[in-house]
Amino acid sequence: MFVDRAKIFIKSGKGGNGCVSFRREPFVPEGGPDGGDGGKGGDVIFQADRNLRTLMDFRYKRKYEAENGQDGMKKKRYGKNGENLVIKVPMGTVVIDEESGLVMKDLIEDGDSFVAAKGGKGGKGNVHFKNSVRQAPNFAEAGGFAKERTVILEMKMIADVGLVGFPNVGKSSLLATATSAQPKIENYHFTTINPNLGVVKIYDSSFVMADIAGIIEGAHEGLGLGFKFLKHIERTKVLVHVVDVSGSEGRNPIEDFDKINNELLMYSEKVAKKPMLVAANKIDMIDEDDPQFIEFKEYVEGKGYKLFPICAPINHGVHELMAAVLEELQNAPEEEDDYQYFDFESDDIDPDYKNVYAEKSGNDYIIYGKQLRKIFDSTNFNDMGSLRYLYKYMESKGAIDKLLELGLQEGDTIKVFDYEFEYWDEFDF
Repeated sequence: MFVDRAKIFIKSGKGGNGCVSFRREPFVPEGGPDGGDGGKGGDVIFQADRNLRTLMDFRYKRKYEAENGQDGMKKKRYGKNGENLVIKVPMGTVVIDEESGLVMKDLIEDGDSFVAAKGGKGGKGNVHFKNSVRQAPNFAEAGGFAKERTVILEMKMIADVGLVGFPNVGKSSLLATATSAQPKIENYHFTTINPNLGVVKIYDSSFVMADIAGIIEGAHEGLGLGFKFLKHIERTKVLVHVVDVSGSEGRNPIEDFDKINNELLMYSEKVAKKPMLVAANKIDMIDEDDPQFIEFKEYVEGKGYKLFPICAPINHGVHELMAAVLEELQNAPEEEDDYQYFDFESDDIDPDYKNVYAEKSGNDYIIYGKQLRKIFDSTNFNDMGSLRYLYKYMESKGAIDKLLELGLQEGDTIKVFDYEFEYWDEFDF
């Protein structure tokens, strides 16, 4: 089964906590603190792999977490860094941040990679907090937070040439004849339900050609297979519009030609402006002097397109068409993508990090904040100095004054995450 879109949850590793430890050795008076630092949490990394062809695996596993950093240890030993998690995806996969809708990375070449979620920093051990006043710090720094996000993986096939046209006009037959690809070919509508790729080898060159299936009138609005395959045209440099000039399906070739071109335009002006050649297929079923063919030929060429009469199954006219495609490819300009990219620098800066919030809920007065969470996790609740630092921090941020404005009185409960204490006017640790 071909899967070209998936949504997954990723989470980096949390940083290891710093260690609180003191030297306890014979004949070493006043050993002092010797707690080591915690290890860094593992990153979540996406990497393009040429051996993958589909996003099928992400339909069954949707949650990916990197390893947490190890806590620091005594004797100034550092905790082990968490292992990075490398998630391999097919070449041509676009990774999108769901919350912002911005593209994080377009993984085109084999081995392309990027860090989608950085691991938390390791916390410092108590050895770092010793100074002339505080000789025996009984607290250490908590590890940095893990980063969580939901990402959308969208695979866009990497092909130089895209075959477009109504179902059953001979796109698969042309691909099979011009390349070594072996798509399923039957006389049914929508025979091709997955895009097929093949390599065209001509003269001393080669290029990749794809059968872009599922395009019908209304495809730009999602009808038929709609968006599922229209997006695969975006990476191509040249389009080959295959038209059944025999009218064997009871349709008018000119109307077919205009309808498909209109769908491409409605989907994307950029796609509609790509160089296009027209393959007039099933020419064996109609004479080239037939008025219907002459009318179609004059109409197409009048719009500035080159037309090539072909019969794909018997390889009639296919070589001439592929030679013209190669010439178009060699002259095609390099295209720049028009994505709006995710700002990783801004992502590393959280403007809300230092904010502290205070609110009333029932009879409880609650204080919370992101930086407060880290200080809270670093607090040793058995050490008065550490507790005093936590309280002074909340006080300096105006949280206590805010609670007083909300009606805080002596004896009321203040809740800081899962820690509760009673407030007193002359309260001090």
